[in-house]
Amino acid sequence: MKQKRRYLALLAAMALALTACGGAEEPVAEEPTEEPAAEAPAEEIIVGVSWNNFQEERWGLWDEPAMKAAIESAGGTYISADAASSAEQQLADVENLIAQGAQALIILAQDGTAILPAVESALSQGIPVVAYDRLIENPDVLYITFDNVEVGRMQARAVLEAAPEGNYVFIKGNAADANSDFLRGGQAEVLADAVASGAIVEAAESYTDNWDPAVAQRNMEQFLTQLNNDVDAVVASNDGTAGGVIAALEAVGLAGKVPVSGQDGDGAALNRVALGTQTVSVWKDARELGAAAGAAAVRLAQGEAPSDVSGGATFDTPGGNTIATILLAPIPITRANLDIVVDAGWITLEALCQGVEPGAVELSA
Repeated sequence: MKQKRRYLALLAAMALALTACGGAEEPVAEEPTEEPAAEAPAEEIIVGVSWNNFQEERWGLWDEPAMKAAIESAGGTYISADAASSAEQQLADVENLIAQGAQALIILAQDGTAILPAVESALSQGIPVVAYDRLIENPDVLYITFDNVEVGRMQARAVLEAAPEGNYVFIKGNAADANSDFLRGGQAEVLADAVASGAIVEAAESYTDNWDPAVAQRNMEQFLTQLNNDVDAVVASNDGTAGGVIAALEAVGLAGKVPVSGQDGDGAALNRVALGTQTVSVWKDARELGAAAGAAAVRLAQGEAPSDVSGGATFDTPGGNTIATILLAPIPITRANLDIVVDAGWITLEALCQGVEPGAVELSA
């Protein structure tokens, strides 16, 4: 995608000067790349956005501002609702957004199956739908997300490098979110040979209701008890669940000794990567995702087909549908490349290095 190429070119062109946590003065972050606009100005186009919740740091901090800016820069109007983790409330929210005049919908689904009646109702009224970051099994939606199978692969690669053998625990996401299984599928691909050889034992795994860190912590505590603390690695599917896992590990003196994965690039998680208690956070620049969805929604409201907006790219779903899709590329962030998120203005050096021993992490900035 054009924005991605511009972003990567910006990073490659920046001059590098060596600094470290607790070392040199914090650099001035580059401004985020300009949000993409729709190809033609919109006239009184209202885009309704249904958020499943704002529990995850990224939705309100990164996704929503970028999405809103892209819609408004195209001349559209942004309206939204937060379902607060209720699939039932999200159905009502979509109806209310339509009643407020939404001409296109962006839906971050709490439950990809439960939301189907609302999606079908919108489409039957000629209102296009963007499935945002989570799959909705309807062939007429436009699915915009990061490559979640690849995210799972990246998580497993980083953990496998740190712990090539032993007992593995898998802390998955919400069972009603298709991403949870996409991630687990990618993890399984990378670990398959080690599992088959017996080097790795899949000792325990669980879904995490609503991706709730407290639930992840309770599940991890139970697994530690069941396994008598004999855990060598934890593949956690996002940064929130990773935080819960690390809290459980800390209570038994294993934090920093057991590699743990995550994703989203949450500030606390990136700090844990710098501290050494989290091995990897797969970064998905939510500004890019939000901007892409906002621009796409305006184009759909103007009458473009999902296949035209996606450039013809498609995704074959587990339910047997072929859906127009825009898949963005994630980046695994470890101690070795934390400079990427600092340079991108995603996190300040001060926040990244909080509590980190001076000189422990070297950054190029």
